[in-house]
Amino acid sequence: MPELQINDECIPCSGILFDKDGTLLDLLATWGNWAELVLCGMENQLAIMGTDFIVDRSKVLGTQHDAAGKLIGYDPAGPLTMATEEESYGVLAWQLYAAGVPWNEALTRVKSIAKDAMYELRKRRTAQPLEGLLPFLEQCAAASLKLGVVTSDGAKTTQEHLDWLGIAHYFHSVVTRDRVLNGKPAPEMAELACGELGLSPEVTIIIGDSNADMQLGKGAGLRLAVGISNMGDGNHLIDADVIISSYNELRITY
Repeated sequence: MPELQINDECIPCSGILFDKDGTLLDLLATWGNWAELVLCGMENQLAIMGTDFIVDRSKVLGTQHDAAGKLIGYDPAGPLTMATEEESYGVLAWQLYAAGVPWNEALTRVKSIAKDAMYELRKRRTAQPLEGLLPFLEQCAAASLKLGVVTSDGAKTTQEHLDWLGIAHYFHSVVTRDRVLNGKPAPEMAELACGELGLSPEVTIIIGDSNADMQLGKGAGLRLAVGISNMGDGNHLIDADVIISSYNELRITY
């Protein structure tokens, strides 16, 4: 059986499940652009009403900005990384509602802003793999590991991102939020992916950048939960069995 080598430890495994945003693709390169477009659209809406966000701009989606206002980072435990599409709409709509816009109208405006931002994102096709990901996926394929994706994103966007990265062919199970009744941190996504891949939990590893991914793995009884932290020190990954900063720290041996 192939083994995942992490530092001096070797973990036998037959398959690996990956989160998508912040785990396969560089979240800042893709959703960072989306966040900038959405925040700008929100500011324009609020400016028309003569007001601004009711919290600091960085707290709306959990983003970090330099002195010029450019987005340079994000809170790995914040909405940008962890919220579902519907939850993001709610976070944003609250800003308009607090400014006096009726809730239904606030949601309609937010969805329009988000739709415009996604349209621009699709034109740019902005997606970058995390450092070391592509060679690691090649190692997995060479060892005939079964690979899956478990993500809180929707099916259409997930497929687009995998295609943009050129890695869709590596994965034979893609479980998105709309395919399950209970999303992360419930174990349902991992259970469904394991079922589709024909994997037993005890020989399956999960890699993710949020603690919800770690809890998902624990709840499903997976062999190992690997937290990847390319932003910050990884302190938010409290349920991870091991934390890495890039795929260069992993190797498949067989």
